[in-house]
Amino acid sequence: MENYTLKNGLTFTENCRFERLDVSVSGGTVQRLAPYIPGSNEVIDCEGCYVLPGLVDIHMHGCMGHDVCDGDPRSLAAIAGYEFAHGVTSFCPTTMTLPEQRLKAVLKSIAAYSSQTKMQSKAEIIGIHLEGPFVSKEKCGAQNSCDILAPSAAKLREYQALAGGLIRLVTVAPEAEGAYDMISECAGELHFSLGHTAADYKTAAAALGAGADHMTHMYNAMPPFHHRDTGVIGAAFDDNRCYAELICDGVHISPTAVRAAWRLFGDERMILISDSMEGTGMPDGSYTLGGQRVIKHKNRAALEDGTLAGSVTDLYDCLKTAVAMGIPLESAVRAATLNPARSVGCDDVCGSIAEGRAAHFLILDKSDLSIKRVI
Repeated sequence: MENYTLKNGLTFTENCRFERLDVSVSGGTVQRLAPYIPGSNEVIDCEGCYVLPGLVDIHMHGCMGHDVCDGDPRSLAAIAGYEFAHGVTSFCPTTMTLPEQRLKAVLKSIAAYSSQTKMQSKAEIIGIHLEGPFVSKEKCGAQNSCDILAPSAAKLREYQALAGGLIRLVTVAPEAEGAYDMISECAGELHFSLGHTAADYKTAAAALGAGADHMTHMYNAMPPFHHRDTGVIGAAFDDNRCYAELICDGVHISPTAVRAAWRLFGDERMILISDSMEGTGMPDGSYTLGGQRVIKHKNRAALEDGTLAGSVTDLYDCLKTAVAMGIPLESAVRAATLNPARSVGCDDVCGSIAEGRAAHFLILDKSDLSIKRVI
């Protein structure tokens, strides 16, 4: 389906509002938005529906019994298929802290899969999120502390070469020895996110000043927002370039904390992520994340000691949960589309419905936000 027109829907525009606009597509690219476009090509009637950009998940580990770190193109294909079916059209497979040789193999496997011809009914890889190994042992969460490495620009560039240049986002604990130098040296090449960290305000602010511009799953695996030392959250709040990720699965963060985060950072800087692991879309049972056993029970995934280990919720359900928590629909959609794309430098391709952008659409029923179609 190369040439078609979406008609009669409420379209989420680049200025982050819903407007009654038709959208014409040719060759997989948005050509025009207008209140009325003659249906000279195939017409898709979107009456009674919201027309959203395809969702963009920049922090996800797996689903349907498959993990990004399986190092298997078949796993990535299965993940991409599930994501597409659930409204995600672009994603960053996210690695864990692993034994170094295994991590290198995983990066090469993602690069090999991504180099394949784009496949129908599959979400597209827009980059890699390297969540380990440059994290803190004190706040490692579900990351395996045995495989943590000291931050190093040389090591990061070695990983980037193996990944075929796909690494776009790197989570780092700014207090780790070498972190400031790595950020300073490589900030022009990719994006750095502060996370899995015990850093105080001063250390986090220095890392942001050096070029970091992102915060990994706000509230989780970091010190709380204390009134005397506000830590990473306070430093991120004070730097208006910094984006903040949230896992709105109803488990990681309370509704009040979600609303408070939105008040702190505003619509322009909030990013919804799934942080989904392989138990997503699967029955209750035992799964793995980063080589560690994870127990899934209903909508909660945890290590055997009770530590939360990613989520078992996809980004579409996180978006709906955020709305149920009181976040306006327009704000939640922006946080799951434009903002994540912009935060990793892909907003010229995806994350919005505008002339020249990729024709990635999520069509939702206005009455209950159920998925009608993904294109």
